[in-house]
Amino acid sequence: MASQIEIYTDGGSRGNPGPSACAFVVIKEGSVIHEESAFLGEGTNNNAEYQGLINALRWLTINGKQKETVVIYMDSELVVRQVKGIYKVKHPVMKMKHQEVTGLLSQFSHLTFQNVPRLQNAHPDRLVNEELDKRG
Repeated sequence: MASQIEIYTDGGSRGNPGPSACAFVVIKEGSVIHEESAFLGEGTNNNAEYQGLINALRWLTINGKQKETVVIYMDSELVVRQVKGIYKVKHPVMKMKHQEVTGLLSQFSHLTFQNVPRLQNAHPDRLVNEELDKRG
């Protein structure tokens, strides 16, 4: 069996709404195998958190990782609980993003979510801030 893939994902905005960005980091066997960030323009923190997750799931899908054991770590309690079905999704934009996540998740055999404290999510948080800093 292949080793576990760990994904750390984050999103943030300066102001809420304000300039926003997202990022994710892929770790396998203790080494970073991929990292990616994106500037999203004007948006909310929660939308950026969702987009970071979506981008990570798309990367996993494009790279054929659907059968591997994947653990996704996020510091957004809201997104983790919405994805797990603990919280309802009410905001229309978040509903669309949630539906996209649900569609992507249906392709995976062994994927779980873990809510982590912000300090344990420092790598993607740094990438988000670097992306926002580039835009001034």
